Amino acid sequence: MIRTLDNPLYYLDNFHRVVEWIGRHYRGLMNASESAFIAAFHDLPQPSQALLVRMIMRRGDLFRLSKLHYEEIGCTRTAVAPLIEQGWVGADPPLSIDGLFALLTKPELAGVFKLEASARKADQLEALRELHPGERPLGEWCPQFDDCLYRLLIGEMCDRFRLMFFGNLRQDWTEFVLADLGIFKYEQVPLTSASLAFRTREDVDHYLQLHRCRQRFYEGEPVLDILPEVPAQPFENAWLEGRRAKLLFGIGQQCEKSGMLDEALEIYARCTYAGARIRAIRVMERCEQFEAAHALALKAAENPEDDAEHQQLERILPRLKRKLGLSAKIVRTKATPVESIALTLPQPQTEMHVEHVVRTHLSSDAAPAYYVENTLINSLFGLLCWQAIFHPVPGAFFHPFHSGPSDLTAPDFHRRRQPQFEQCLAQLDSGEYRQTILVNLNAKAYIQSPFVAWGAVSPALVEQALDCIPPAHLKKWFRRILADIRSNRNGFPDLIQFWPQDKRYRMIEVKGPGDRLQDNQVRWLEFCAQHDMPVTVCYVQWQEASC
Repeated sequence: MIRTLDNPLYYLDNFHRVVEWIGRHYRGLMNASESAFIAAFHDLPQPSQALLVRMIMRRGDLFRLSKLHYEEIGCTRTAVAPLIEQGWVGADPPLSIDGLFALLTKPELAGVFKLEASARKADQLEALRELHPGERPLGEWCPQFDDCLYRLLIGEMCDRFRLMFFGNLRQDWTEFVLADLGIFKYEQVPLTSASLAFRTREDVDHYLQLHRCRQRFYEGEPVLDILPEVPAQPFENAWLEGRRAKLLFGIGQQCEKSGMLDEALEIYARCTYAGARIRAIRVMERCEQFEAAHALALKAAENPEDDAEHQQLERILPRLKRKLGLSAKIVRTKATPVESIALTLPQPQTEMHVEHVVRTHLSSDAAPAYYVENTLINSLFGLLCWQAIFHPVPGAFFHPFHSGPSDLTAPDFHRRRQPQFEQCLAQLDSGEYRQTILVNLNAKAYIQSPFVAWGAVSPALVEQALDCIPPAHLKKWFRRILADIRSNRNGFPDLIQFWPQDKRYRMIEVKGPGDRLQDNQVRWLEFCAQHDMPVTVCYVQWQEASC
């Protein structure tokens, strides 16, 4: 890729790269108009190509001639003519009063309508809306302007191309620039025809349909208006089905919060997203459907979907049994006691998180303490297992700008790469792990990763951790992360303290006044205590101010 500072048409080169990739790999997924666009685009004069790409990459679909000045393109009127002829850009489109207010600045609007300068733009629009119904061209609204207006007519097609390339609509054309300037660095995974995000045109259509539903949901539309638009049947494409299930889960939660419990229960019943079953049990309990809730809880207890569900069932089942008049005695998994300490410390005069107060209090030259929370252990895992995480599994990487595999939280993530992960974890037995972690720490520095927190882990911290943490402990942590990446990347204790002379460590979860342990923190604490890993909960109280 040519550096942007050396090539004024860098954006056009990047767009060509996307179009060529799509034309080569997705030809069978395009309709006639999309194929015709790709063929005709290459035949345009270069200034027209560049102007079209500039418009595609800017926000919105309306552009004033006076705002489309680019030295590398030259005369905009000349460049835009072939785009209008192709039907990709419309000239002089009609505007409503709302569209005009979105397009013009406040001083320009004041000149057109003789408005008071002190009035808010929204108030000005409200006052004028009823007086100016309908739509008209910019020249009729503003005859004093020597300007032209153009509308981009192929925005949806270009969004579809962007989706086919990136596999999502979150990333956009700026990824090329950020990567080219070195602001973001990405692992370069070999891409082949097996590295495609979509297999059929219907896959792309379904993604776009889900995206529209998700946007409406986040914008706060009534969920019962959105729900009929969400595909009712599961997708064969597991990646798309995961997105559908996540959206349904969110809609179910919103129904639950709004008191629409029947609707929530119906949604949870057909949702495969992790946590939907336990939410269904809770909704049944709220609806006093105790027998149904008890039956579903018993079924779930036979095969919990993860540690979180198992933990919640141990709390729910005794309560349901009592409500049904059944014996509430349940054999619980006996938790290993976790050591705790209590500190009474002076309350800091400046705004300072309690974790940092404790770190400062405990740390010494002989036993330095660090605030690491979820960053350190995840980073060590990511550095040791880098090659496994970025192994080119089909469908996991489909463009050059992945911060991690697209199936990272899928249930079969580990299984699809099991040989590669076993090779990495075996180094914890052979002693090679230290060299691999340190080599990757240097060689992969600041490359985007779903596990490595580059800003939080220094070489000195990593080396001290490798000196003081036994590899057997690392292996147990790493296997637990792999067992449920979605849940187990979080919940690690806040602090870690090292005793370099003794080659030992302890992890410390800090709780300030009135704070309590979260479920995922409890699970990690109990796991560490169960495997004889030094872990402590530190409860902090502030000293009362003296008179």
